[in-house]
Amino acid sequence: MDWVNAIIQGILLGGLYALFAAGLSLIFGVMRLVNIAHGDLIVLAAFLGLTVTTALGINPLLSIAIVAPVMGLIGYVLQRVVLNRTLGDDILPPLLVTFGLSVIIQNGLLELYSADPQKMSAGAIETASVALPGGLNLGILPLLMFVTAVLIIGALQWIFYRSAWGRAFRATSDNQDIAQLMGLNKSHVFGLAMALSLVVVAVAGIFLGVRTSFDPSAGPGRLIFGFEAVIIGGLGNLWGTLAGGIILGVSQNIGAQINPGWQLLAGHIAFLVILAVRPRGLFPRIDG
Repeated sequence: MDWVNAIIQGILLGGLYALFAAGLSLIFGVMRLVNIAHGDLIVLAAFLGLTVTTALGINPLLSIAIVAPVMGLIGYVLQRVVLNRTLGDDILPPLLVTFGLSVIIQNGLLELYSADPQKMSAGAIETASVALPGGLNLGILPLLMFVTAVLIIGALQWIFYRSAWGRAFRATSDNQDIAQLMGLNKSHVFGLAMALSLVVVAVAGIFLGVRTSFDPSAGPGRLIFGFEAVIIGGLGNLWGTLAGGIILGVSQNIGAQINPGWQLLAGHIAFLVILAVRPRGLFPRIDG
């Protein structure tokens, strides 16, 4: 039963990793932008959630209603004012600018909040569980994170392929010049895509802050998990991102079951094996 429990908990952990990765996958799918600051933006959302929770005295999960719009606005302004200027045939400028943004966010958070680890308390939901046959227990909070990840990825998939926003995203991604001729403002479209990405980041950041402690330097680790989930699943494939997160979570938990020190190593090994066998990921995006 220990192995079964490890796999179940790994699947649920994969939901959190999918939330880390969904924004990355969306942004890459729309504008081929690799955001090095993505992990730091997740941590920024966690600190914003901490500030809102402390100031208003509300449950951290409720703070999503405030943090998500704020992060969406930050994303839109960031894309319109900074990142749109870096987009082009050369992938180096966006990488350099987002790396610089990562450094700025980390140092800004360090000045505001210090290097001390922080954690948000969501109350009884953190320890609540549902008993399953065989002596297994399913944590309510991990289950909530997984269900939220499925709902968000489903919503993003619907937006991308069934809505006017999605048609604008896909048209601009396919050919920016033709999209401009058809009346689409690519700067605005890219701004909306980044705003949507950071709304997802807000949810991921709040769940991160409730699940574990975080500090201003925690961003790069979250970025690695997000990248691995995206690449395992297939660049630009949102449901593939969920599958990638699950594979990563299950691999880590199985590694921890063998030896507690192997948890992160097992996830990295799974990533490298899949990358060697399927360089484009398990489910590379097929447009249509």
